[in-house]
Amino acid sequence: MEPIQSAFTILIVDDDEGHVELVRRNLRRIAVGNPILALQDGTRALEYIFRRGEFAQRTGADPLILLDINMPGSVNGVEVLRQIKADAVTRKTPVIMLSTTDDPREVALCYELGCSVYITKPVDSILFIEAIKRLGLFLQVIRLASNERGAMAALVQ
Repeated sequence: MEPIQSAFTILIVDDDEGHVELVRRNLRRIAVGNPILALQDGTRALEYIFRRGEFAQRTGADPLILLDINMPGSVNGVEVLRQIKADAVTRKTPVIMLSTTDDPREVALCYELGCSVYITKPVDSILFIEAIKRLGLFLQVIRLASNERGAMAALVQ
């Protein structure tokens, strides 16, 4: 299968390196060819998203974000989501919550704050792989919609 290329980077924000590697490997397996960057905490994720600190010179499109809720440090995934959606520049950035937390109140809060999708990471590795495959299909739909908008814009000009 030919990798699907797209302009946006997939930013995985998760402190569990095993989960990051499973996501990365399974996105590649289903031919998602986007660049993938993994960061382990919310503070660094905000620096990347808002182009601060070591990421001040970052260029290119805003990323699609796969965001865990429970991370070390003072900035968890909910706070990262809150800051992204509160900013006029980053408000439309797609954020997919990918967390072991399945508390309905937490899920509802993430949707209220503006997450695009909330996926509960299953404990079973086979189910987790299936969830990542579904995520890959979602990314393919985003890529196709993005390409069609670009083609339509070129036709209108």
